[in-house]
Amino acid sequence: MNVYEIRGAFGLDNLVRAERPDPTPGPFQVRVRVKATSLNSRDVMMVEGRYNPRQKLPLVPNSDGAGVVDAVGPGVTRVKPGDRVMTLFAQGWQSGGPTKGVTATTLGGPLDGALSDTMLLHEDGVVLTPAYLTDVEAATLPCAAVTAWSALVTQGHLQAGDTVLLQGTGGVSMFALQIALMHGAHVIITSSREDKLERALKLGAHEGINYTTTPDWEKAARTLTGGVGVDHVVEVGGAGTFERSLKAVRVGGTVSLIGVLSGGGGAVSLLPILMQNLRVQGVFVGHRQSFEALTRAFALHEVHPVVDRVFPFAEARAAFEHLKSGAHFGKVVIQVG
Repeated sequence: MNVYEIRGAFGLDNLVRAERPDPTPGPFQVRVRVKATSLNSRDVMMVEGRYNPRQKLPLVPNSDGAGVVDAVGPGVTRVKPGDRVMTLFAQGWQSGGPTKGVTATTLGGPLDGALSDTMLLHEDGVVLTPAYLTDVEAATLPCAAVTAWSALVTQGHLQAGDTVLLQGTGGVSMFALQIALMHGAHVIITSSREDKLERALKLGAHEGINYTTTPDWEKAARTLTGGVGVDHVVEVGGAGTFERSLKAVRVGGTVSLIGVLSGGGGAVSLLPILMQNLRVQGVFVGHRQSFEALTRAFALHEVHPVVDRVFPFAEARAAFEHLKSGAHFGKVVIQVG
């Protein structure tokens, strides 16, 4: 089988193609011929050694993949050869709260991931692909879409009429936009580019804030809510935006901490959290039950993921560079099969 692996040391220059023996499924295992894999910021950080500097190498990166089951081992009942499936981010997380053990079962580190034409997974680690989605579209769901669903629905208990503030126009934010609209929420979105804001508005966002021309975007968000504040912030920026998110949210509101694009450290005053009874919730993607609930809802409404660009397998490193540049709108995908 053909893979890309981080070999020798971290860095995109050390992401190289390699050949490995074709695996044979054992008991309760399925072999998946991967058709597409999508990129997340986590994948870039993993390749560069910023996500887990102690990660053992070589490693096949990428948590998100979609493909076709072509062989199953003894005892498999969830799927059969010919079924189209997607990878589960945390292979050992079926339901309930996360555990330390769950974090050791994530694809693309510490386990080998989906930047490969073949994967060998436990039958519990794949989820059936909705028939209406292409493999390229399906490959975008396992991390970004499930994270947005967990933040707003599983943990956020989003209600019709709530106001949601989204940061940027990357994968998580675009899925959060679609999920929020599906639930009848009002959406405010930020970006540094007017063309991206225009595209987001065409997709259904109600207001856009350019945080370059309006650096105090949290004040603008409060103004748009009549001074009350938003009900929910999907926080992907990290240390550079977190304090502003606390000021944008209403008393008793929720901030879902998802990403650290602007850094993971920094001094933040805890007083707003205390005095305004805020809920700050870390979101570690989600379990199988959340993923399956998401796919049912998406299929019912025929929601199509926002795909920015599709790269061929031979240009995998260029796909990473494109995501890293921040020029993308939605998801970046590598077509494998």
